[in-house]
Amino acid sequence: MVRTSRMFVCQTCGASHAKWAGRCDACGAWNSLVEEAPAEATPKGLGAKRGRKLSFVGLDGPSEKLERRVTGLGEFDRVCGGGLVPGSALLVGGDPGIGKSTLLMQVLAALSGGLRCAYVSGEESVDQLRLRAERMGLTAAPVQLAAATSVRDIAATVDGTDTPDLLVIDSIQTMFVDTLDSAPGTVAQVRSSAQELIRLAKRRGFTLLLVGHVTKEGMIAGPRVLEHMVDTVLYFEGERGHQFRILRAVKNRFGATDEIGVFEMTDLGLKEVPNPSALFLSERQGDVSGASVFAGMEGSRPVLVEIQALVAPSALATPRRAVVGWDSSRLAMILAVLEARCGLSLAGNEVYLNVAGGLRIAEPAADLAVAAALTSAVGGIPLPRETVVFGEIGLSGEVRPVGHAATRLKEAAKLGFSRAIMPARRGAAAGGEDGPKPPRGMRVHAIERLDEVVSMIGSEAGPPRRQIFRSRESA
Repeated sequence: MVRTSRMFVCQTCGASHAKWAGRCDACGAWNSLVEEAPAEATPKGLGAKRGRKLSFVGLDGPSEKLERRVTGLGEFDRVCGGGLVPGSALLVGGDPGIGKSTLLMQVLAALSGGLRCAYVSGEESVDQLRLRAERMGLTAAPVQLAAATSVRDIAATVDGTDTPDLLVIDSIQTMFVDTLDSAPGTVAQVRSSAQELIRLAKRRGFTLLLVGHVTKEGMIAGPRVLEHMVDTVLYFEGERGHQFRILRAVKNRFGATDEIGVFEMTDLGLKEVPNPSALFLSERQGDVSGASVFAGMEGSRPVLVEIQALVAPSALATPRRAVVGWDSSRLAMILAVLEARCGLSLAGNEVYLNVAGGLRIAEPAADLAVAAALTSAVGGIPLPRETVVFGEIGLSGEVRPVGHAATRLKEAAKLGFSRAIMPARRGAAAGGEDGPKPPRGMRVHAIERLDEVVSMIGSEAGPPRRQIFRSRESA
């Protein structure tokens, strides 16, 4: 009698183990090993049978032009690279309740006028889907609904004469392949279900949109290979306390990966935000120390956002350093440069940094805005309300130019800003491909070292805070 081999697979990282253990040796997760039966034995080799030879072609040659399906939702089309490509697979991840199903329902409703659109849910019933559509005012859209979790049933339905042009699977963690013994949501089921659906989408030419759950760390649950299998990976981000949501592409085979789309959650669904800078600065207050406006770039779009800093004395031996929306390691570097190169005394103070509005900033051009906010908080001197700041800071205290300077200044001037603190231009590279000239009416303070900004703010500090800058002046 042949003995059936079984493996214990980690539900966090997908590593296989010969026997059960309380802790996965690969990723360190506890109680994550689940016994699974392999679908088929691993082949020992190709054997003596020869395969057919492949015919190679050159890079230059005729190819079929892919026509994108434009949804009409400008923010969604921007992130996808201009629209949805036929035969592609997209994976949308995000926190529970962030609006993934709402967004995809609006996408299907926008395209249902000229395309066949189907929505398959493994988490909600048809009545629940209709209730959401009624709340959003989309009941007139000819979108086909179904509640199913069997991949075999879904494949049998869409692989025929009624093949839809767009198919939404909500969510991939609820789907299962009946040839596997494991439960839905396990590594084997998620991998096999996604593979079958993606292969069907490539063969039939319809666009597949998969909804993916995320872990508590914010990563898409299931095997990492799931993100490699799809063509586009989108993350839907946002804070529960804020009304806007950010759609960010982290992988896109048909477009850029640094674009973002901004939406506002309303009672009628998600509303596009064509000017996110005005939204992020809508609650900004003037004459407040420790606040600076950063002119950043999200892909090809300039975005202005307020950076807030608070420096307070601490009675602890190790003062706290709390960061929201920025890299904590980058903040530690800026504090060290301010201490060593500019003479500011920050070692005994607690430092809190926040990017207002919940936006996450990753580009190093925010260094100078963070340093200006920290210096303003230390001196108790608010920066002028009409000032924007951007620039990268080096370890020696120099301020380095960043790209797209003219685009940043143009966006700031459009929102009423008339003063900019930015790196000094070192040739045409500082202005980027947009040109080095600032907009009309914009006063530019070009600086080369960080201590120039500290001197600019410290010269206006009041008597209670002047002693903080005294050590720098004596140095």
